[in-house]
Amino acid sequence: MDILPILASLRRHKVTAILLILEIALTCAIVCNAVFLIGLRLDRIHTPSGVADNELIMVRMSNIGGRSDVRARTLEDLAALRGIPGVRSAAILAQTPFGYSGTTSSIKLSSDQKLPTISYVSTYFGEGVVNAFGLELVQGRDFSADEYHWLQDLNLGLPGSSPRSVIVTEAVAKRLFPDGNALGKDVYIYDEPSRVIGIVRHLVTSQEWVPGQEDYSMILPMRVSPDAGMGGTYVMRTSPDQRDRVLDAAVAKLKGLDPRRVLTQKSTLEKQRATFFSADRATAGWLIATCAALLVVTALGIVGLGSFWVAQRRRQIGVRRALGARRVDILRYFQTENFLLATFGIVLGMGMAYGISLFLVLQYELPRLPAHYLPMGAVLLWLLGQGAVLSPALRAASVPPVVATRG
Repeated sequence: MDILPILASLRRHKVTAILLILEIALTCAIVCNAVFLIGLRLDRIHTPSGVADNELIMVRMSNIGGRSDVRARTLEDLAALRGIPGVRSAAILAQTPFGYSGTTSSIKLSSDQKLPTISYVSTYFGEGVVNAFGLELVQGRDFSADEYHWLQDLNLGLPGSSPRSVIVTEAVAKRLFPDGNALGKDVYIYDEPSRVIGIVRHLVTSQEWVPGQEDYSMILPMRVSPDAGMGGTYVMRTSPDQRDRVLDAAVAKLKGLDPRRVLTQKSTLEKQRATFFSADRATAGWLIATCAALLVVTALGIVGLGSFWVAQRRRQIGVRRALGARRVDILRYFQTENFLLATFGIVLGMGMAYGISLFLVLQYELPRLPAHYLPMGAVLLWLLGQGAVLSPALRAASVPPVVATRG
């Protein structure tokens, strides 16, 4: 079909055509970026933690008053928790995944290196972290008993006080030694050498992370107790169906050993993870609702404009029918007209989408909108336009030739 008559008709309805083009362009720009942001949020929500999420329970207690036998009582607590039926492992740790707080350190490859190779590596303290979290050790070994030191005995950052061994994630190992194997190599933490004795597959950071650095974590062989400067959380592994029972039993056991203790946290890691990502789920929900609303409004605009033009052109349509135009010709005319308007809007919307993406990159340090989202948005709006204009087009196609003879 020759599109020149369609373009000539659109020039006679410039205002309405321009408004529809702008509406489609705005929808294209916002939907492309919103869908990309939704994908980022969903990817973040489903970030692999590396730990046994559905098996871990956590209890945190606060002591009232000072105690002189903290270390002995800590070991007694752990022995009691390990004796609870259904507990596979128990440990007291300074940090847990998705806990909003934790300690970060930098890693260098030499003592005289001015800038660290990696900054802000989440540092996990505690005895038995690998076993307690259910981490996958892909290379090397876990810490031996003689490698552990009490955190209170170390003055981190002072010469000779840092641990001499470390376990890192694969992400950290590849960042430190992209062309080789990190196992057995010396790295510098707190400006002191530590040997990489093990590498785990994944271990998510204990707090917020920069995209792409969610696995920048390491484990140091340090025992902690509830009164350590960073506090301590009792972490236990059990089967998913026994978590509630074991959680109640653990609280009762700890309170029985010391009634003066106050319970400050009692949760599963799954619940803690859900709370950590609650804002991301809410943001994704709002973005989905925004996209749906924009698409509905755009579809209604196309339907309304199509119906308006059909009402205005009834006599013209009747004349064309009287001159031999078939119903399918009238239907194709309106669909082609809508396709052209949608195309103009999509081209303009792609430019706007790139501009919005550039603004988000500069202001919020988000990744740039991938190019494949633009054709995906174009196809979506083309299909939306063709579906929305179908009803008015069918009504136009049903106009009888006799309309041309009416006054």
